[in-house]
Amino acid sequence: EPVQRRWRAPARAPRRLVLVVDVSGSMAPYARLLLAYAHALAAARPRVEVFLLGTRLTRVTRELRERDPDRALARALRAAPDVGGGTRLGAGIGTLNRRHGARVGRGAVVVVLSDGWDRGDPAELGAELARLRRTAHRLVWLNPLKAQPGYAPLARGMAAALPHVDEFLEGHSVRALERLAALLEGPLSR
Repeated sequence: EPVQRRWRAPARAPRRLVLVVDVSGSMAPYARLLLAYAHALAAARPRVEVFLLGTRLTRVTRELRERDPDRALARALRAAPDVGGGTRLGAGIGTLNRRHGARVGRGAVVVVLSDGWDRGDPAELGAELARLRRTAHRLVWLNPLKAQPGYAPLARGMAAALPHVDEFLEGHSVRALERLAALLEGPLSR
C-alpha cells in the first residue's frame, strides 16, 4: 500500500535581535529614548538581547524584562556603572564577539545605537565590526547626529564603522525608531 508523504515548509522563527546602546556622555540626550525602545523590544519579542556600551559592555537583557518601564530602565542603568562616561566602541564590540558570541548566535540582526564618538583605536573598532559582520545576518547603525543638516561621518569611530554597516540610519526621534521597527519587521526579518 503506498504511503502518502506530507511535506511541511520549514518553520520560520524571528531572527535574534541584538541591541547595543551607547550610554556615554555624548549620547545622554538620546539615552532614555533609546533605552525605552530597547525595553519595548525586549518585552515584546522573545529573542532580544540588549547591551549597554560605555567604556565597557554590560548585558542588561534581564533588567529590561521587567514590566514596569521606569523600574526596568532604572535597573538597567544601575547595572552599567559607566553611564555618562566615555566610549570604547572597539573594546565593547570585541567583548560582544568573544564573551557573548555564542549567546547572540549566528544570523542575528545587530543594531548599534551610537553617535560613533570613540576614545579607542579606530583600527580595533573596524576589525571587531568586521568580525561581527561575518557572523551577523545584518548590521544596522543608528546615529542621532545623522539627522542634522550637513552631517558627515567625520568622527574616527564612525568613519571606521561605516564600511562594515549594512544600514546607516538616523536615531534621534520616535519617528526614526518607527522606521527602524518597519525595517526590522520587513526586509531584515527574513
